[in-house]
Formats: sequence, structure tokens, C-alpha cells
Amino acid sequence: MTDIKSLSYEELNNAVQSLGLPRFRAGQIYSWLHQKGVQGFDEMTNLSKDLRLSLCEEYFIPTVKIEDKYTSKIDDTVKYLFKLYDGEYIESVVMKYKYGYTICISSQVGCKMGCKFCASTLAGFKRNLMPSEMESQIHIAQRDLGIRISHIVLMGIGEPLDNYDNVIKFIRTVNNDNGLNISMRDITLSTCGIVPKIFDLIDENIPITLTLSLHAPNDEIRSKTMPVNDKWCVDEAIGACKEYAKKTGRRVSFEYTLINGVNDSEENAKELAGRLKGMLCHVNLIPVNDVKERGNVRSTDKSIKRFCDTLCKLGINATIRRTLGSDINASCGQLRRRKNEGDANENCC
Repeated sequence: MTDIKSLSYEELNNAVQSLGLPRFRAGQIYSWLHQKGVQGFDEMTNLSKDLRLSLCEEYFIPTVKIEDKYTSKIDDTVKYLFKLYDGEYIESVVMKYKYGYTICISSQVGCKMGCKFCASTLAGFKRNLMPSEMESQIHIAQRDLGIRISHIVLMGIGEPLDNYDNVIKFIRTVNNDNGLNISMRDITLSTCGIVPKIFDLIDENIPITLTLSLHAPNDEIRSKTMPVNDKWCVDEAIGACKEYAKKTGRRVSFEYTLINGVNDSEENAKELAGRLKGMLCHVNLIPVNDVKERGNVRSTDKSIKRFCDTLCKLGINATIRRTLGSDINASCGQLRRRKNEGDANENCC
């Protein structure tokens, strides 16, 4: 069976015509799927029962259900553990800002990249998410919280550019006027640095914000924490980002997780500033998350401030990320790992 929610409008229109239906039915079905975010054909109440049965015979809508939900008592950040139609788990985080609500979504079930400071790879990679499953994270969160989400960050579980075709289709779908209608400029894609795909992204001509998970000023440090650097080095990754900024006119952000004694010295800051000099960019400094299995230690507040001040003095726009949802471990990967370990323990008993 075919995942109907992952079809583009053009593909859905062709499917509707192949069933011998008038063109306006495609608009009705598309609206149900992408504006209202229905989870089943029975919710499409302006379609006849016979048509709904016909759709059920040919297509399915992958379900995304809330397995667990945690709400921060500090800042109202909400973290979801979602269960997919095949029993796999992913995570999303909804954050409230002055400008509205942002959701950080997952793009894969697990991750192959193996970054040493991240929890997402610990439970292993299973599969790519379909466009429908990425979009449904937004629909279910909106419905559950009674809000409208205006900004999307692809920074949850998974490497978006490792699921390139599905991610691009998802972005174009949520931008569609007949769907969620979220501006391209309000969508951020974070990558660990799959360089060829960054150049592919330039050619897509979609003005989203690109973020590179850099986390080190040189190859020696980055290769110790990010295996992707052995394939595409720091200069190649930054070079691709410079080209992205040049061709799109969009400022590129660099995520830099500060780990005590690893990448947080004043010399590291100066080296980073030298590599980014003259580029349209922003550095987002992130105190490392406490992931027990990783053994990384958070930099001191003094070191974090010194690092930020050094970058700013050298002409690099930099800020320290405000920690949201600290009381619910809002960074992605930890809930899925715990859930999988729990299921494994149950199976052993």
C-alpha cells in the first residue's frame, strides 16, 4: 500500500484522477491530510463512505501516537516520545518563544553519524522517516497543545541530509499554501556536515536556514568527537556553508557544543574565529548535555562566557543558547533509548 500523506499535491492529483474522481477531490483530501492532520480516512467527513473505503484499499496514513509526554515546570517546554505505526520510537520537542512556538522534529529513527556527545546514536539506527511521519509530529503536537506551530527545526533524532529526498519533500509540503503554510525562512535544517548534500541543498532554491554542527575549530579535535569529519574535514564543511550563504543570501549558523577541556579554550575560540572571518554567520554556543554513557563534562560558566566574548571581540556574531526544558532532559535521543532498553528488559523476563 502507498503512504498517501507523503504524496506531493501533483502526485495526489494524479492518484485521484486514476481513481476516476474529479480534480476537486484532490484538494479536499490534501486539506484533510496537511491542514487538519487527520490520522485516518474515517475523519474525512466530506467524502462519501464508498470513497473512503476505496482510499483505504489503495492507501494508508502512517500513524504517529503520543507514547510519553513531559512538560517542563520551568519554561513550559514539552517533550514527546512518539510511537510510529511499525512500533519504532522518535522524539520531538516544542518550545515557546516570544515570537511563537517552535518544534524540533526527528528525521530518522536513530542515527548513523556516531557523534560522541549525542544520545541519538546510542539506541542504533533503524530507518528513515517518511515525509508524512515528519509532518505528523507537528500535527499531533499542535492538536495536543491547542496551538499553532510557526517554526520548524530539523535537529531531533537523525541526520536530515542522510534522508535527503524525504526531507526536501517534507519541507516543500509544510510550506504549501494548502497545508501548514510555514514559511521557508522559519525552517531550520541542522547537519553534521554531509558536504555533497549541502551543495545539493543550494540547488533546491529553498531559502531555509542552514545550521552546521561544527563543535570544533580544527580536524584534530573534530575527528575525535564526530566521525563524519574523517570523510569531510572542517575546511570542506565550512567551505560548503560559505557557498550556501553566498548563493542563498541566508546567514548560516554553526552549532558549537562546549566540552570542558576538549574544545573550550580561548585558543580554540581564536582559531574558530579565524576560520569564519568575513562570513555571513552566527555561532550558537551550547553547554554539553549530560549523557551518562558519553562521559563529557560541561564547560564552566566562566569558560563559556570567555569563549563567547573572544568570538565577539574578533568580529564573529555569537550567543550562548538558552537552556530550555532542563528539568525534562529536552535534548533528543534519551527517551527513545530508555524506551528501547525497557522493552528489551521486558522481553528478557
